[in-house]
Amino acid sequence: MFSQSEIGRGDAKGAEEAARKFEQEKVNLVYATSTNSTIAARRATANIPIVDCAGTDPVVVGLVDSFAHPGGRLTGVYTPVTDLTAKRLEILKEIVPKLHRVVTFYDPRHAVAIESSKLAREAARQMGLQLVERHFASVEELQSAVRTLRAGEVHAYLAVSDPTASNQAQLIIDTARDKKLPTMFDHLSHVTRGGLASYAVSFHEVGRLSAKYVQRILTGVKPQDLPVEGIDKIALVINLKTAKDIGLTVPPNVLARADRVIR
Repeated sequence: MFSQSEIGRGDAKGAEEAARKFEQEKVNLVYATSTNSTIAARRATANIPIVDCAGTDPVVVGLVDSFAHPGGRLTGVYTPVTDLTAKRLEILKEIVPKLHRVVTFYDPRHAVAIESSKLAREAARQMGLQLVERHFASVEELQSAVRTLRAGEVHAYLAVSDPTASNQAQLIIDTARDKKLPTMFDHLSHVTRGGLASYAVSFHEVGRLSAKYVQRILTGVKPQDLPVEGIDKIALVINLKTAKDIGLTVPPNVLARADRVIR
């Protein structure tokens, strides 16, 4: 038997409790669907093999020793969600040439959010942009911060790797549209729900590759003998309907590079 562990609504404590229960039940494997849930699952267990699809470099956050030799009881798929943060800001600047102030929301207690915001901050500095970082410690604080954004206060929204903010994407999308703010997300699904753009991996491909790890471990292969594999197929998706709603004309050169355009 294997179980999936993930942080519902960004609740790391809840994920740890679920992982401890899995170990008590002596499940054969945990499949964790984000870096934060992987960290929680590993912290709360001692013996269960873990297959993860980490969106942050697993070496940087200490999940594995190296890609080639993971070590320990954890391996899986690396999806460069966090590492693409700077590239997303670069594309956002191309979409909005007059961009100056960009807002982002994250919980500074999360290691992944810290790493992603650091990349955004460094990229903003190099591009001459101002990154407005809004911290929160609960869903309620995030919702309040999003709803109290003032028109003209910032020029766009950039998603950094934060599970709570991702779970509140619809509120961010709706608020940004009302305030005529362009948005750049780290999940393709957020663009189909009304976000302006995203630059991200296909989770269909992530699931396909993850299943191979699950199958091999359940048939006896040790996680330490399975190198971490990265996903290198990245897609730029742009929602032209949203662009029209907020009065934005997406430059032709950016549209030409898009892998998918929603009209």
